[in-house]
Amino acid sequence: MRAVDVIIKKRDRQELTKEEINFFIEGYTSGSIADYQAAAWAMAVLLNGMTDEETTNLTLAMANSGEWLDLSPVVPIAVDKHSTGGVGDKTTLTVAPIVAACGLAVGKMSGRGLGFSGGTLDKIQSIPGYRVDLTPAEFMEQLAAIGLVLTGQSANLAPADGKLYALRDVTGTVQSLPLIASSIMSKKLAAGADAMVLDVKSGVGAFMETLEEARALAEIMAAIGRHSGRKVVCLLSDMNQPLGIQVGNALELREAIETLQGAGPADFVEHCLVVASHMLVLGKKAQTLSTARQMAESALAEGRALAKFKQLVQAQGGDVRYVDHPDLLPSAEIIEVIDSPATGFIEAIDAREIGESAVDLGAGRITKQDDIDPSVGISILHKVGDPIRKGDPLFVLHANNRNLADTARARILNAHRISSEPIDPLPLFYGVIE
Repeated sequence: MRAVDVIIKKRDRQELTKEEINFFIEGYTSGSIADYQAAAWAMAVLLNGMTDEETTNLTLAMANSGEWLDLSPVVPIAVDKHSTGGVGDKTTLTVAPIVAACGLAVGKMSGRGLGFSGGTLDKIQSIPGYRVDLTPAEFMEQLAAIGLVLTGQSANLAPADGKLYALRDVTGTVQSLPLIASSIMSKKLAAGADAMVLDVKSGVGAFMETLEEARALAEIMAAIGRHSGRKVVCLLSDMNQPLGIQVGNALELREAIETLQGAGPADFVEHCLVVASHMLVLGKKAQTLSTARQMAESALAEGRALAKFKQLVQAQGGDVRYVDHPDLLPSAEIIEVIDSPATGFIEAIDAREIGESAVDLGAGRITKQDDIDPSVGISILHKVGDPIRKGDPLFVLHANNRNLADTARARILNAHRISSEPIDPLPLFYGVIE
């Protein structure tokens, strides 16, 4: 078998066999297939697509390129949760403790932020001492002990994905739905997930800007789940405006803690309860979504979810005082309240502009090597549809550089559109694909 034959076959819109896909991924991972050949193959996939069976075989080939975590010795069922990324999306920090407090173990491997989409690890590392480099043995031990782990991804999990993603990033092939879906699912399968809830974002602040694109991606990932014997639920959620109020690492962590304390913003609380409910049903802790929601609400109201989060922080070396007293978290030197320039109704809050403004302030990365400033960010005080009067607080800037603050202020003002006519609120979710 030759790499060029596999490339030509996909170029000519033919379906690749499992053996051909395994050969190509194994060869690229080992280095026997060159970058230029993999680039040509990825472009052929982008242009011609893949069947569900091809995409599943690609997913399994990438998962098989490294080690697999077998969580069955410590938990009867492993349920994972993944978001395709957005602005203000700190959901994992709240959902994982809620679900774990209901008796369903959650072993989560998360990533860092790149571009306008923030990373869970960057947010939780606003707590001094918190470790995100657990070994597989430490991961298993902690999952057995407290039923909750939140750490970084092992380099030995799906290494083919890391290598292929880096290539796609510089060859114009990031947008391929089969390659996106296999990238996400290969890591989830290798991390030991038996079932997973996938939060697929749609809107200007998401990778999939249209609902049609988000639905297509969700259907591919659900198909991968079916073909690989995993249960998958995809939630189609809105990302045209930021989720919650806070955008920025320490700010988002503080909001997640406040939500666990029972004082989170309404849209973020509702989003977390929906995601948690689906996880509890998949994990067989509840038979119906309504029962699961009651369990999740009780875990929040009774303080069990907050106690589980503190247990997590302590287990991974973090200073629990920062959970008890969030005011200890990093805070910016410049904190400015910006007022509304007009009276009317919030028509739009461009999530991408908000996210990119946060990156410019120092809250995110342009390249993987960039440092981040955990203290900076933006507090978005209103939602689409809210009435507002001229002079009312519109948003809050958190910055450590005057020039950057001035630039961000203008950009964030432009990201808000105010209408003289009433505007309907945006939905949180557009549908569910199983």
